[in-house]
Amino acid sequence: MNTQMILDYLTDLSANNNREWYHAHKAAYQAANAQFEELLQALILRIGEFDGSILGHAPKDLTFKLVRDTRFSHDKSPYNPAFRAHISSMGKLPIPVGYYLMLKPGGRSFLGGGLFADMFKDATRMVRDYISEHGGKWEAVITAPSFQECFTVSGTALKNVPAGYDKEHPQAAYLKYKSWYLEYPLQDEALADSEGFLSHAVDIFRRMKPFNDYLNRALVDFKMPER
Repeated sequence: MNTQMILDYLTDLSANNNREWYHAHKAAYQAANAQFEELLQALILRIGEFDGSILGHAPKDLTFKLVRDTRFSHDKSPYNPAFRAHISSMGKLPIPVGYYLMLKPGGRSFLGGGLFADMFKDATRMVRDYISEHGGKWEAVITAPSFQECFTVSGTALKNVPAGYDKEHPQAAYLKYKSWYLEYPLQDEALADSEGFLSHAVDIFRRMKPFNDYLNRALVDFKMPER
């Protein structure tokens, strides 16, 4: 796997974000995409050593398209110059939560985990209920030294604790959230050494696992809405 090849291609796409350039350089895309899928396969095997639930997925089934939906955006650039994937027990579905990877040049790459999607009201309610009932376990997860060395919980949030929840709850600040996720930023230099990056990413995802496990226990009965 060659992570530098991935970054080089995405850098070129960012500078030439148009359909003509994209189609003229389809071979370069295919080569970079093959490297990304090779990286994902390595990640699956290494993550699988401590989280067997994610094994069995083909890398190509975990990735997201480069093509942007520009219908409601002022930015009409047709492509998002980023390779993205979500590795979980149910593949790239947002729930169950898993391990998210975005490679994007310019220091915009990151490793992620948790619940990014706040459009699922049932999921938000289930996590709030679980935090309300298991606040001590939540506190233990987010105050663990291995967690605090790398992460801060992010997410869209309300101004106030929603109705039906204790405003004086020890975890009241997190009951305001509609999503709960982690982002570990990566500079381009961190991706230059493919094997070094792989080992580093696996370590970050291992530290992330208790957070994902907590959310997945809260979301165990969640059903994705039918389209």
